[in-house]
Amino acid sequence: MDGGARGVFFTSQTKETHAAPNTQFSFRASKDQRQALNRFNKHILGEKYSKEAARLYPLSRDKAKKRNTDFDLVQRVHESESSELKTPPEPEHALRVTLEADDFTEEKYVLFENYQRLVHHEPPGRISKSGFKNFLCSSPLPRSETSFDGKERKVGSYHQCYRIDGKLIAIGVLDLLPQCVSAVYFMYHESVNEFSFGKIGALREVALAKEQGYKWWYAGFYIHNCIKMRYKADYSPQYMLDPESYDWNLLDNGLKNKLSDKKYVSLSREKTIGEVSTDAPGDEMETEKKIDDGLYSDDDPSSLDPDTPLFSRKMPGILTKEQLLTEVDLDHVKLRLRGQEAHTCDLVSWDDGDVEDLASMKGIIGELASAVGPRVAQDMVVSFGG
Repeated sequence: MDGGARGVFFTSQTKETHAAPNTQFSFRASKDQRQALNRFNKHILGEKYSKEAARLYPLSRDKAKKRNTDFDLVQRVHESESSELKTPPEPEHALRVTLEADDFTEEKYVLFENYQRLVHHEPPGRISKSGFKNFLCSSPLPRSETSFDGKERKVGSYHQCYRIDGKLIAIGVLDLLPQCVSAVYFMYHESVNEFSFGKIGALREVALAKEQGYKWWYAGFYIHNCIKMRYKADYSPQYMLDPESYDWNLLDNGLKNKLSDKKYVSLSREKTIGEVSTDAPGDEMETEKKIDDGLYSDDDPSSLDPDTPLFSRKMPGILTKEQLLTEVDLDHVKLRLRGQEAHTCDLVSWDDGDVEDLASMKGIIGELASAVGPRVAQDMVVSFGG
């Protein structure tokens, strides 16, 4: 199951003045998601353990009734973990889930190779240790524990590792951000394919956000016409950012239908056109033309030219050159060079570079800053050479 690229947020705040919707703890697991988790828990515990444990450690009538009527996500994801079980008896399998550093190990690579080859059907020649390291290990996000809203939370890049009977069978690659659990990637071994492990991994990540006080779970970039990404809309409520107004819109059936019908959707744009249409019927085409003047278009040759800087392509949500030069301090973007920290202005060739020269360091940094915006550009660290 693919997750989110390390970049722009999908369900959390992207602009300082445009907060995400207040959806904390509003997630509700669907019937098939609940069934997948329950089926996996039964596999781990085994019928013998379940019957004997129910006899030795019976629930009160109220607790039993509550369990049968209310699906407590946090309780259910931990239900079959070895550390949470009452023994004796012993479960059929031992399940351990740990949050570990995103370092490379041979054990992790074996799982990655199995997943890429058998689940993603990638040719063995295209799977390598160096590719795995660059893709999913040693992220530039440093790990630490910081207090937010009076509660200690982990931030940085981690691997959430699942082991059954000591064997690593799944890894969730996560970026833990101040207010968000960001799902970067999820992989699992072929031996657990029957258990819908993609669903189980997503549910555990949502539960992690709820347990630790993060406000949102970020499922990653959503491309509506990509079948492999459609599953992200199954975790509800899910919100998409309007590319023009930066408002958050519920990804409901109405929005999905619009995404199926059109290549480009902005609900704020449609609302503006609708209001003008109602107030002044003769001005609809002129209004749409004015809106289109600032939009990215496949018909604009410069938008397809790789030598055209990103900030010159008239793309919604991307800083223009003027905004880039006035809102971002390009001279003091933080860098990490072979483990040492510096600023862009410390580079020997920095002053000689041109932001429109995409082969120069100033051009590269300028494009990145125009994509992430002034707030993130101020705090980000661009890493080169490990």
